[in-house]
Amino acid sequence: MRRVTRYLIAAVVASLAGFAAIDAAKVYLGPPPLQNAEGLSTTVLDRNGRLLRAFTTPDGRWRMPVEPEDVDARYFEILKAFEDRRFEAHGGVDPIGMMRAVYQAVRHGRLVSGGSTLTMQVARLLDGRHGKDARGKLRQMVRALQLEDELSKKDILRIYLRIAPFGGNIEGVRAASLAYFGKEPKRLSIGEAALLVALPQSPEARRPDRDWQAALRARNRVLDRAQEVGVITTAERDRAKGEAVPKSRRAFPKFAPHLSETEVAGRKEFAVHKLTLDRELQAGLESLAAEQTKLLGEKLSSAILAVDNATGQVLAYVGSAGYLDQDRAGAIDMVQAVRSPGSTLKPLIYGLAFEAGLAHPETLIEDKPTRFGAYRPENFDEAFHGTVTVREALGLSLNIPAVKMLAAVGPGKLTSRLDRARIKTELPPQTVPSLAVALGGIGMRLQDLAQLYVGIARGGEPVPLTWRQDGESLKLRMESARQSAKNALLSPVAAWYVADILKDAPAPLNARGGKLAYKTGTSYGYRDAWAVGFDGRHTIAVWVGRPDGASVPGMMGRLAAAPILFDAFQRVAEKRTSLRPPPAGIIKRAGADLPPPLKRFRDGSDNAAPAGPFLDKPPLIAFPPDRSELDLAERDADDPVVLKAEGGALPLTWLVDGAPMAINGHDREVAWTPPGKGFVKLQVIDANGRADRVTVRLR
Repeated sequence: MRRVTRYLIAAVVASLAGFAAIDAAKVYLGPPPLQNAEGLSTTVLDRNGRLLRAFTTPDGRWRMPVEPEDVDARYFEILKAFEDRRFEAHGGVDPIGMMRAVYQAVRHGRLVSGGSTLTMQVARLLDGRHGKDARGKLRQMVRALQLEDELSKKDILRIYLRIAPFGGNIEGVRAASLAYFGKEPKRLSIGEAALLVALPQSPEARRPDRDWQAALRARNRVLDRAQEVGVITTAERDRAKGEAVPKSRRAFPKFAPHLSETEVAGRKEFAVHKLTLDRELQAGLESLAAEQTKLLGEKLSSAILAVDNATGQVLAYVGSAGYLDQDRAGAIDMVQAVRSPGSTLKPLIYGLAFEAGLAHPETLIEDKPTRFGAYRPENFDEAFHGTVTVREALGLSLNIPAVKMLAAVGPGKLTSRLDRARIKTELPPQTVPSLAVALGGIGMRLQDLAQLYVGIARGGEPVPLTWRQDGESLKLRMESARQSAKNALLSPVAAWYVADILKDAPAPLNARGGKLAYKTGTSYGYRDAWAVGFDGRHTIAVWVGRPDGASVPGMMGRLAAAPILFDAFQRVAEKRTSLRPPPAGIIKRAGADLPPPLKRFRDGSDNAAPAGPFLDKPPLIAFPPDRSELDLAERDADDPVVLKAEGGALPLTWLVDGAPMAINGHDREVAWTPPGKGFVKLQVIDANGRADRVTVRLR
């Protein structure tokens, strides 16, 4: 009896000594370095939580945020069957597993299993020490006990899912699933799950992209073990062994690269950025931009912005025709580039005139040569159409009626209305808005243009464009809703008139029309091609051109941007949504039945510049005449063309395609060497700002 008592006392003393030693070891090691599991890759998600873009950690690793519920349940079953069958039962160290490992080692004369638990593996990964000797194992055991004291089983699994090594700079199950299978780990096949279980045991030796056969053998051993313990059936094991093992790594998703990089750089306090974009639509429009722009020519780029009219949320943000395409300067975000909007502001100009009671869609207006002081605009086709309705003038995008309308409305009112609706514009320093704004003489971004047309689509009610799903964006929309009446872009009646005109614009060749109100624009010198349109639910804006601002002869919004616009609408939704119904106050009458003030537009500018012997004559280009042709083949290479001007106050300034010539302005004849074949616009401006312009073809 005394002997038994001594044994019991000895066992108790040994146990107490063991506990004391463990406690001392815990104090000696200090708390587990949980902070080593916190450095995760920054991720950008779409409106549905799908990955748009991921960035490596500062030390260059792919370590994605992931939760246990984000991973296929079969993965955990196979993981525990192979690595730690008693994970849920032990307290970090599994004595049964240890004894089994010792027994197997003695029986087989070699190390069959190490007896390590998943908690011990997490402890090793957190410490960054991979010693397999007795001292290293003891350290892992103590750390494992610490982890079990402080964390739940789910927390321990979460750390393992994030920092387990999978070869190279791939860490964590989610990063590995994306790198090797090109998909999230939420839905894994049995073979894929088994491979993800096998790789962390020897990540560099079993990397599929380096030795896929080693990875295959390791995966099959995991499958055999899972079948032995009853996690999978024999049929499932055999079928999984027939799955191919990836032989290379896949690229991580890189959707909306311009917006993603801007948001991450500007908001470094966020580890996860949730955007309003739709990944499927974003991918479709990125492909559309790349495919269509290549067909248009070299060095061209394009940009597309798709917006939900109801909320102002951006659904797709395509900054270029190819982010990595250096030949097209794809890294430049053309959604944010300031360019000339061409004719795309004309709908707002007419809308302001409708709102002010100056015109109606059926009002008659004159399209004929007209001077506005020194400014003499011309139509794009350099022809005149005589008396037309305002509906026809906007539908045909005639320049002279638009300038007349802006002269009546006032350029300042146009820009102030844009400012009031929080739509940004840019003018050169120390300048004020002029009538040239009607034809693109102002700077705007594609984002601004899209916001303008969203306001028209909403019946004149502006809304800021947002692309973040957070409290800040919600606050911005609520504030906008409170200020909508005060900051109205147009009255509901004026906005409806504009949309009613734009919906009748003919669709591009082979495009499906109907229920889409849109406007195209081409900036001076064929530098920018635009197309912006909306139906009852979405607004899409498209830009095409060269990022360096170089001219692209023949590139027009109707031919280059409009087809992309219509294709983009097809990808947004197969069925168009009807435009807003007419509001109260609409006048639906023919021109003859309109009230007298609205029958004909009278702006007081139907007066050609006065001329006579008693007045100074404005400058006139006497040679070459307008629309003439010069045959360069009949001239020597160094033989210049003599440009001649009559009238005007000296000094004279000559411009070739908008660029001034280095000449003595006190001569009315100047020598000019043509640059080559093609069309060229010549302009002369006198000291009083009066100008004349001709277009000449060189052949």
